[in-house]
Order: sequence, then C-alpha cells, then structure tokens
Amino acid sequence: MKLRNLIVVLSLLGLAACSPEADTPRQAARPPAAHTPATAPPGSAPLDRGLEFGRVVTGGRLYRENCAVCHGREAEGDPNWQRRNAQGRFPPPPLNGTAHTWHHSRDVLKGVIRNGTLAQGGGMPAWKQKLSDEEIDAIIDWIISRWPEEIYRTWREANPPK
Repeated sequence: MKLRNLIVVLSLLGLAACSPEADTPRQAARPPAAHTPATAPPGSAPLDRGLEFGRVVTGGRLYRENCAVCHGREAEGDPNWQRRNAQGRFPPPPLNGTAHTWHHSRDVLKGVIRNGTLAQGGGMPAWKQKLSDEEIDAIIDWIISRWPEEIYRTWREANPPK
C-alpha cells in the first residue's frame, strides 16, 4: 500500500513538472530580519512535515474554492498587504511563507479561519458556518505544504507536534 502511494505521489510530481507553472520560478521567501528563520544544517534532510497527501490535495481544492479569491491562487496574497487600504484595513497577506502566517501556531491559524478578523479590525470573514474543522485543518495543511523548508523548520521549532 505504501509503495502504491509513493508511486502515485511521484507520478503527480512528474505531471506537475510538466505544467506551465513549473517554468515559473517561485518568489523567494524573505521574512523580516527580526524573524529570520533557522536554516537547516548543511547536508540535512528536509523535515518530514507529517502531512497526509490526500488531505493536502483536499485542502488545496478547498483553498481554491474559498480562499484564493482574496489570498491568491498560489497563496501569494495582495502585493500591498502591509499597507492599509481605503477602508483602513490591511489587504489579505500571503500565506506561502513570505508574510507572517508562519509566525502563528496551528491553533491560532484555525481560530483566524473559523472566526475571521472582523472583530479585530481586519477584513477576513468567519468561515465556521461554511467550513468544518476537518476542512479548515486540510486547508492549513495545504498552506503549510507551500512553505519553504527554512520557514517550515522555524515554525516547527516554535510549534512542536503535540
């Protein structure tokens, strides 16, 4: 069974490499200097993120259906996410590791998605009436899967598995 899953994953990775987006370089993550993530020791293997492939795929679908309209199809966020808009709110930030999402624990991320940020003066609506906790967890898994290794490593150090 595990060999079959590995073959499916490798096949999908091969297909992804043939997509038009594969030719587009990803924007390098540049966290603020005050939050410089730890780098992996030379020659170390990537950390196992412990994410289930099927749940990440489901999370990606749910993200595209519910979140991409504001945060961008590739979680790139609004280019002016650090500046208040005409309504005095900050636009949607990137979720791909280039903004502050990785500074928060899974529980905080889940709370933001469930309850939104309107009560704190933000612009994100609450999703608890539309998305189940399992769907929110799948979206978070998809978001985490997008983070560069150094960002994930720093996040994992601050948020060890329970």
